[in-house]
Amino acid sequence: MNKISDAFKNGKAFIGFITAGDPDVETSKKIMIKMAQAGCDLIEVGIPFSDPIAEGPVIQNANIRALKNNVTTDDVFDMVKEVHPQVNIPMVFMTYLNVLFKYGYDRFLQKASDAGICGVIIPDMPYEEKGELQSVAKNYGIEVVSLIAPTSEERIKMIASDAEGFIYEVSSLGVTGIRSEIKTDLQSITQAVKQVTDVPIATGFGINTPEQAKEFSQFADGIIVGSAIVKLIEQYKTGAPDKVYDYVKSMKDAIK
Repeated sequence: MNKISDAFKNGKAFIGFITAGDPDVETSKKIMIKMAQAGCDLIEVGIPFSDPIAEGPVIQNANIRALKNNVTTDDVFDMVKEVHPQVNIPMVFMTYLNVLFKYGYDRFLQKASDAGICGVIIPDMPYEEKGELQSVAKNYGIEVVSLIAPTSEERIKMIASDAEGFIYEVSSLGVTGIRSEIKTDLQSITQAVKQVTDVPIATGFGINTPEQAKEFSQFADGIIVGSAIVKLIEQYKTGAPDKVYDYVKSMKDAIK
């Protein structure tokens, strides 16, 4: 069983995101394998959901495409379970609280663990409600990843102090999406986090070029990229695996 910490063992981590089932389940599997081959250290697997409130248009549209393909949460469990032995890197689910709530925490986390998932990221779960999920997740060896936003200043140390797996440092206000410029003082936020925890910090939301990856990896332990990968998948569809491989390799090379 992979652990999230494995992603950060060999220097700066590259974390890539896909929406499961976009453009289809078989292509998603091929893309995940190519991502691992290109040097991706951890894969975030987005479970298709009708109201992904943290996502910008690129990932929202990917959710819509997957749902139109009738991709269910059970399909995603099966997909991850099949691909897990072939990627041999940590994988986490990125999803919303309603998905877990309707499925049932125990049942969801049991199936996630059986599939090889080692963590969950729930962007719409308030910190104050994390404990309930975390207490169940521990039974299955799954870590609940905390998010820290630029507006979290007074809460940063509180959230960081009991974080596990890695800390998802949100680079910009608003939703996910490609940004040409990121003006948040991430260095100060990162320093505040590192005062209270040794849990690795990975920066996401907006990063899409090797230059940005190199810049922000100077103080973070890892870089998270979603929309730029999903945009390639939207553009190239079943031909996306090789394009994603080239892109992930360029980003990983930039942060080495």
